[in-house]
Amino acid sequence: MADIWSFLQERMPDILTALREHLVISFSSIVLGSIVAIPLGVALVYNRVRWVNTTVFFIANLLQTVPSLALLAVLIPLLGIGIKPAVLALLLYAIMPILRNTYDGFQAVDQHVLESATGMGYGTLQRILSIQLPLSLPYIMSGIRITTVYIISWATLATLIGAGGLGQLIVSGMGVNKPELIFAGAIGAVLLAFVANWLLGLLENWLSGKFGRTGGVKA
Repeated sequence: MADIWSFLQERMPDILTALREHLVISFSSIVLGSIVAIPLGVALVYNRVRWVNTTVFFIANLLQTVPSLALLAVLIPLLGIGIKPAVLALLLYAIMPILRNTYDGFQAVDQHVLESATGMGYGTLQRILSIQLPLSLPYIMSGIRITTVYIISWATLATLIGAGGLGQLIVSGMGVNKPELIFAGAIGAVLLAFVANWLLGLLENWLSGKFGRTGGVKA
Protein backbone atom coordinates (compact mmCIF):
# COMPACT_ATOMS: atom_id res chain seq x y z
CA MET A 1 0.00 0.00 0.00
CA ALA A 2 2.86 2.35 0.81
CA ASP A 3 4.41 1.61 -2.57
CA ILE A 4 1.17 2.51 -4.35
CA TRP A 5 0.84 5.73 -2.39
CA SER A 6 4.40 6.77 -3.15
CA PHE A 7 3.87 5.90 -6.81
CA LEU A 8 0.72 8.05 -6.96
CA GLN A 9 2.57 10.96 -5.37
CA GLU A 10 5.43 10.59 -7.83
CA ARG A 11 3.26 10.30 -10.94
CA MET A 12 0.45 12.66 -9.85
CA PRO A 13 1.30 15.32 -12.50
CA ASP A 14 1.01 12.69 -15.26
CA ILE A 15 -2.23 11.34 -13.79
CA LEU A 16 -3.77 14.80 -13.57
CA THR A 17 -2.74 15.56 -17.15
CA ALA A 18 -4.31 12.32 -18.37
CA LEU A 19 -7.45 13.08 -16.35
CA ARG A 20 -7.71 16.56 -17.87
CA GLU A 21 -7.33 15.16 -21.39
CA HIS A 22 -9.96 12.52 -20.66
CA LEU A 23 -12.37 15.17 -19.37
CA VAL A 24 -11.85 17.35 -22.45
CA ILE A 25 -12.47 14.46 -24.85
CA SER A 26 -15.51 13.10 -22.98
CA PHE A 27 -17.11 16.46 -22.16
CA SER A 28 -16.69 17.77 -25.72
CA SER A 29 -18.21 14.60 -27.21
CA ILE A 30 -21.21 14.63 -24.89
CA VAL A 31 -21.94 18.35 -25.30
CA LEU A 32 -21.62 18.23 -29.09
CA GLY A 33 -23.62 15.00 -29.23
CA SER A 34 -26.41 16.63 -27.19
CA ILE A 35 -26.38 19.72 -29.41
CA VAL A 36 -26.92 17.46 -32.42
CA ALA A 37 -29.23 14.82 -30.96
CA ILE A 38 -31.72 16.84 -28.89
CA PRO A 39 -32.85 19.26 -31.64
CA LEU A 40 -32.85 16.36 -34.11
CA GLY A 41 -35.06 14.30 -31.79
CA VAL A 42 -37.50 17.22 -31.45
CA ALA A 43 -37.55 17.70 -35.23
CA LEU A 44 -38.37 14.03 -35.76
CA VAL A 45 -41.31 14.27 -33.36
CA TYR A 46 -42.86 16.97 -35.55
CA ASN A 47 -41.83 15.36 -38.83
CA ARG A 48 -44.70 13.73 -40.70
CA VAL A 49 -42.65 11.90 -43.32
CA ARG A 50 -42.25 8.42 -41.86
CA TRP A 51 -39.33 7.31 -44.02
CA VAL A 52 -37.22 10.24 -42.82
CA ASN A 53 -37.57 9.12 -39.18
CA THR A 54 -36.83 5.54 -40.16
CA THR A 55 -33.71 6.57 -42.08
CA VAL A 56 -32.36 8.79 -39.30
CA PHE A 57 -32.81 6.10 -36.64
CA PHE A 58 -31.32 3.47 -38.94
CA ILE A 59 -28.18 5.57 -39.47
CA ALA A 60 -27.91 6.34 -35.74
CA ASN A 61 -28.29 2.63 -34.91
CA LEU A 62 -25.73 1.74 -37.57
CA LEU A 63 -23.17 4.05 -35.99
CA GLN A 64 -23.65 2.23 -32.69
CA THR A 65 -22.75 -1.11 -34.26
CA VAL A 66 -19.41 0.04 -35.71
CA PRO A 67 -16.55 -1.15 -33.46
CA SER A 68 -14.74 1.71 -31.73
CA LEU A 69 -11.30 0.88 -33.11
CA ALA A 70 -12.69 0.52 -36.64
CA LEU A 71 -14.37 3.93 -36.47
CA LEU A 72 -11.21 5.55 -35.12
CA ALA A 73 -9.18 3.91 -37.90
CA VAL A 74 -11.59 5.22 -40.55
CA LEU A 75 -11.34 8.77 -39.21
CA ILE A 76 -7.51 8.88 -39.13
CA PRO A 77 -7.13 9.44 -42.93
CA LEU A 78 -9.75 12.21 -42.73
CA LEU A 79 -8.70 14.07 -39.56
CA GLY A 80 -5.30 12.64 -38.71
CA ILE A 81 -4.49 11.66 -35.15
CA GLY A 82 -5.15 13.44 -31.88
CA ILE A 83 -8.21 14.82 -30.14
CA LYS A 84 -10.29 15.77 -33.21
CA PRO A 85 -10.95 12.25 -34.57
CA ALA A 86 -11.47 10.95 -31.04
CA VAL A 87 -14.10 13.60 -30.27
CA LEU A 88 -15.86 13.04 -33.59
CA ALA A 89 -15.95 9.27 -33.11
CA LEU A 90 -17.34 9.55 -29.59
CA LEU A 91 -19.80 12.23 -30.72
CA LEU A 92 -21.21 9.79 -33.28
CA TYR A 93 -21.61 7.16 -30.57
CA ALA A 94 -23.35 9.68 -28.30
CA ILE A 95 -26.08 10.58 -30.78
CA MET A 96 -28.25 7.44 -30.66
CA PRO A 97 -29.13 7.16 -26.94
CA ILE A 98 -29.74 10.89 -26.55
CA LEU A 99 -31.74 11.02 -29.78
CA ARG A 100 -33.88 8.03 -28.82
CA ASN A 101 -34.59 9.29 -25.30
CA THR A 102 -35.44 12.79 -26.54
CA TYR A 103 -37.83 11.38 -29.12
CA ASP A 104 -39.47 9.00 -26.64
CA GLY A 105 -39.73 11.73 -24.00
CA PHE A 106 -41.53 14.11 -26.33
CA GLN A 107 -43.79 11.33 -27.58
CA ALA A 108 -44.71 10.43 -24.00
CA VAL A 109 -46.19 13.86 -23.25
CA ASP A 110 -49.95 13.61 -22.75
CA GLN A 111 -51.72 14.84 -25.87
CA HIS A 112 -54.51 16.34 -23.76
CA VAL A 113 -51.95 18.68 -22.18
CA LEU A 114 -50.77 19.77 -25.62
CA GLU A 115 -54.36 20.30 -26.77
CA SER A 116 -55.01 22.44 -23.70
CA ALA A 117 -51.91 24.49 -24.47
CA THR A 118 -53.02 24.97 -28.06
CA GLY A 119 -56.43 26.09 -26.83
CA MET A 120 -54.70 28.66 -24.61
CA GLY A 121 -52.94 30.12 -27.63
CA TYR A 122 -49.55 28.43 -27.29
CA GLY A 123 -47.57 28.21 -30.52
CA THR A 124 -45.36 25.27 -31.48
CA LEU A 125 -42.19 26.79 -30.02
CA GLN A 126 -44.01 27.74 -26.80
CA ARG A 127 -45.33 24.19 -26.42
CA ILE A 128 -41.85 22.76 -26.94
CA LEU A 129 -40.08 25.07 -24.49
CA SER A 130 -42.79 25.43 -21.83
CA ILE A 131 -44.39 21.99 -21.83
CA GLN A 132 -42.74 19.21 -23.80
CA LEU A 133 -39.14 19.97 -22.88
CA PRO A 134 -39.76 20.16 -19.09
CA LEU A 135 -41.94 17.04 -19.13
CA SER A 136 -39.46 15.05 -21.22
CA LEU A 137 -36.48 16.20 -19.14
CA PRO A 138 -36.17 12.92 -17.16
CA TYR A 139 -36.01 10.98 -20.44
CA ILE A 140 -33.41 13.31 -21.94
CA MET A 141 -31.24 13.38 -18.83
CA SER A 142 -31.41 9.60 -18.59
CA GLY A 143 -30.05 9.37 -22.13
CA ILE A 144 -27.29 11.85 -21.35
CA ARG A 145 -26.31 10.04 -18.14
CA ILE A 146 -26.13 6.64 -19.85
CA THR A 147 -24.19 8.14 -22.73
CA THR A 148 -21.75 9.87 -20.39
CA VAL A 149 -20.83 6.60 -18.68
CA TYR A 150 -20.31 4.89 -22.03
CA ILE A 151 -18.30 7.76 -23.49
CA ILE A 152 -15.96 7.95 -20.49
CA SER A 153 -15.33 4.22 -20.89
CA TRP A 154 -14.83 4.35 -24.66
CA ALA A 155 -12.58 7.41 -24.38
CA THR A 156 -9.85 5.19 -22.96
CA LEU A 157 -9.34 3.94 -26.54
CA ALA A 158 -8.60 7.47 -27.73
CA THR A 159 -5.01 7.05 -26.64
CA LEU A 160 -4.49 4.61 -29.53
CA ILE A 161 -4.74 7.54 -31.97
CA GLY A 162 -2.66 9.94 -29.90
CA ALA A 163 -5.49 11.73 -28.08
CA GLY A 164 -4.15 10.95 -24.60
CA GLY A 165 -6.47 10.51 -21.66
CA LEU A 166 -6.55 7.90 -18.93
CA GLY A 167 -6.12 5.20 -21.55
CA GLN A 168 -2.54 6.44 -21.95
CA LEU A 169 -1.79 5.31 -18.40
CA ILE A 170 -3.26 1.87 -19.09
CA VAL A 171 -1.35 1.39 -22.35
CA SER A 172 1.88 2.67 -20.82
CA GLY A 173 1.44 0.40 -17.80
CA MET A 174 0.95 -2.61 -20.07
CA GLY A 175 3.99 -1.63 -22.13
CA VAL A 176 6.39 -1.35 -19.20
CA ASN A 177 4.67 -3.93 -16.98
CA LYS A 178 3.63 -1.39 -14.35
CA PRO A 179 0.41 -2.56 -12.64
CA GLU A 180 0.28 0.74 -10.75
CA LEU A 181 -0.16 2.68 -14.00
CA ILE A 182 -2.85 0.29 -15.21
CA PHE A 183 -4.61 0.59 -11.86
CA ALA A 184 -4.42 4.40 -11.92
CA GLY A 185 -5.90 4.61 -15.42
CA ALA A 186 -8.65 2.04 -14.90
CA ILE A 187 -9.74 3.23 -11.47
CA GLY A 188 -9.54 6.84 -12.66
CA ALA A 189 -11.98 6.10 -15.50
CA VAL A 190 -14.36 4.25 -13.18
CA LEU A 191 -14.34 7.02 -10.57
CA LEU A 192 -14.79 9.66 -13.27
CA ALA A 193 -17.85 7.83 -14.61
CA PHE A 194 -19.37 7.59 -11.10
CA VAL A 195 -18.73 11.25 -10.34
CA ALA A 196 -20.08 12.39 -13.72
CA ASN A 197 -23.24 10.32 -13.27
CA TRP A 198 -23.74 11.74 -9.77
CA LEU A 199 -23.26 15.33 -10.93
CA LEU A 200 -25.67 14.84 -13.81
CA GLY A 201 -28.19 13.45 -11.32
CA LEU A 202 -27.86 16.63 -9.27
CA LEU A 203 -28.26 18.69 -12.44
CA GLU A 204 -31.40 16.77 -13.37
CA ASN A 205 -32.92 17.39 -9.93
CA TRP A 206 -32.06 21.10 -10.14
CA LEU A 207 -33.54 21.46 -13.62
CA SER A 208 -36.66 19.56 -12.59
CA GLY A 209 -37.11 21.84 -9.61
CA LYS A 210 -36.44 24.98 -11.64
CA PHE A 211 -38.72 24.26 -14.58
CA GLY A 212 -41.20 22.03 -12.80
CA ARG A 213 -42.52 18.60 -13.70
CA THR A 214 -45.90 19.79 -14.93
CA GLY A 215 -44.74 22.06 -17.73
CA GLY A 216 -46.04 25.49 -18.43
CA VAL A 217 -49.77 24.70 -18.42
CA LYS A 218 -51.40 24.65 -15.02
CA ALA A 219 -54.68 22.88 -14.42
